[in-house]
Amino acid sequence: MARDEEAVVGRLLIVEYEQVKEEQRARIGFRDNLLYATLASMAAIITFSLQGGGRPELLLLLPPASVLLGWTYLVNDEKISAIGRYVRQDLGPRLAALVPERPRIFGWETAHRDDRRRISRKRLQLAADLMLFTVAPVAALVVYWTSGPARWPLMTVSVAETLLIAVLAAQIVVYADLHRP
Repeated sequence: MARDEEAVVGRLLIVEYEQVKEEQRARIGFRDNLLYATLASMAAIITFSLQGGGRPELLLLLPPASVLLGWTYLVNDEKISAIGRYVRQDLGPRLAALVPERPRIFGWETAHRDDRRRISRKRLQLAADLMLFTVAPVAALVVYWTSGPARWPLMTVSVAETLLIAVLAAQIVVYADLHRP
């Protein structure tokens, strides 16, 4: 490839890098705001269920809200990680191949993953994600189940919600990225 062509390709790769990093930044902001949205929706559902002498059946709204927000959180988190992998494994090496000295390109993309406490942080994040998106809705179901006689249609709904929560929990664990880089 001619030197001019290499320069054009290099510029295009830098523009692509800027674009994927911008998408990553936007997804990080959205993902992090989903935590607050989940907490707010939980607080609202719990408040409504306690008002007017208590209506525990309203707690059945908490699991679908948690699963929906949790799934959205998980999908965004995975895309954030996918962008990082793409920069580390594809974009960076292609850009480095254009430079004769082959410098380390986008070093931060790998450096922050080499931290010796990364795995313990990822485990703590996994625990926090499971607590927010799965343990809290299961607790709401337990309160519903123990609050008095339950009607069979709502009991059927609660069992289905339990299965949805289990699927989400499994997916959160699968995507936890607990391995070394």
